[in-house]
Amino acid sequence: MNLYTRLTAYIKPYAKVLVAALICTVLAAAGNLYLPWIIRDMVDKVLSEKDAFMLNMIAVSIVVIFIFRGIFYFGQNYLMSYVGQHVIIDIRGEVFRKLQRLSMSFYDKNKTGTIMSYVTNDVNALQGALIENTIELVTEGFILIGSICAMVYLDWRLTVFTFCTFPIVLWFMNFFGRKIRRSGGQIQEATADITSVLQESVSSARVVKSFVREAYEILRFDQENMANFKANMRNSRYMATLTPTIELVAALGVTLILWYGGHNVIDGKTTPGSLIAFLVYAVNISNPIKRITRVIGNIQRALAAAQRVFNVLDLPEEVTDMPGAKPLPPVKGAVTFEHVSFSYNPGEEVIHDLSLSVQPGQIIGVVGPSGAGKSTIASLLPRFYNVDSGVIRVDGVDIATVTLDSLREQVGIVPQETLLFNGSVYDNIKYGRLDATEEEVVSAAKAANAHDFILNLPQGYQTKLGDRGVNISGGQRQRI
Repeated sequence: MNLYTRLTAYIKPYAKVLVAALICTVLAAAGNLYLPWIIRDMVDKVLSEKDAFMLNMIAVSIVVIFIFRGIFYFGQNYLMSYVGQHVIIDIRGEVFRKLQRLSMSFYDKNKTGTIMSYVTNDVNALQGALIENTIELVTEGFILIGSICAMVYLDWRLTVFTFCTFPIVLWFMNFFGRKIRRSGGQIQEATADITSVLQESVSSARVVKSFVREAYEILRFDQENMANFKANMRNSRYMATLTPTIELVAALGVTLILWYGGHNVIDGKTTPGSLIAFLVYAVNISNPIKRITRVIGNIQRALAAAQRVFNVLDLPEEVTDMPGAKPLPPVKGAVTFEHVSFSYNPGEEVIHDLSLSVQPGQIIGVVGPSGAGKSTIASLLPRFYNVDSGVIRVDGVDIATVTLDSLREQVGIVPQETLLFNGSVYDNIKYGRLDATEEEVVSAAKAANAHDFILNLPQGYQTKLGDRGVNISGGQRQRI
């Protein structure tokens, strides 16, 4: 399925609104197409025949045209914005839901800043293409087609003469369009790298200051910033080359019109008003071609962002419920590993043929050098990863045969790095069970020996913890 087809699928639910927007667009553009006819009548009838009544009619018609054109312009912009914003909300929501379903291996292999860039920068790049650029593309496309039809009606021979340069325009648009799309993808990647460096530096501010590495972080950021600058300038170079090239070809076409059409007026084959109207339509063609060229460049860049977004949506969900998975019954706490092997990367085993048994209430210590797989053992229990071989059982039940929700609701781990949400103490404790009552939240805090220090906080349970829980100590974060 290509990018256009996939994007169309998101637009389908809003097809009626889109049709209304397109109707407004066509009617607004129709006003532009009628103006050259008024100019023709001004030259051939009003000025040559000194027809005052016709002059009054033309003046009134111009006012009416601009009033209705303003109304239709409002309709097209508002309705297209409605469609575009809804599509962006849908795509952004689907990307976020996909990120929630992906296994921990995805987060292990991708930088946080890159992941954030998918939801922000890449989706935002789509927003401009789906709203402003789509409006402009439809408007200019209609003006282009309408102008060509009017030119054929006025003088089909002169129209054929004019379009001798058209194949050259199409070739340049296709040639530079591919380059703009490629460079657009490089811009999105460079932007993601900047976001990643920024996120890492801000979230690790204590470490940066502890090691006096501010200058190093500035250097890292400057390098990524310069890479982003170069990618944007490469894209701008293509855009800047394409536009004047198209303008030059269009100018040649206008020159041919003046030369050939002027001879027709001299020979009496056409009227001065018709030639002027034809020339206005020719300009109406050159302007849409230039604008469409720019819009296509923007759309190509947006399609590169769309490809990155869809690459995420197409990622396989490695850890999912097996067909026929059943809820895990209330657990007593017996845990068994039977000949379990696991590797983060193929061929690099972290755990090999591990067997162990832990009874309810039993406390064990797993010792070993750094990187031996101690934390990995804990991560396998709630099925953050699938094992390569072997079986993990809770109360004798293979955890691969039960639903993930029922397993993780009853099995919890306290990781080495404890992260809390930027909310109150109360909200963070309640996160484990959103329907918990206030009494249950307090009871859980007491069970974790956290109640007393929570009461000593400035606002007690309503104290804001700050980003990642920075306002309390590491031990307090673990208890919460």
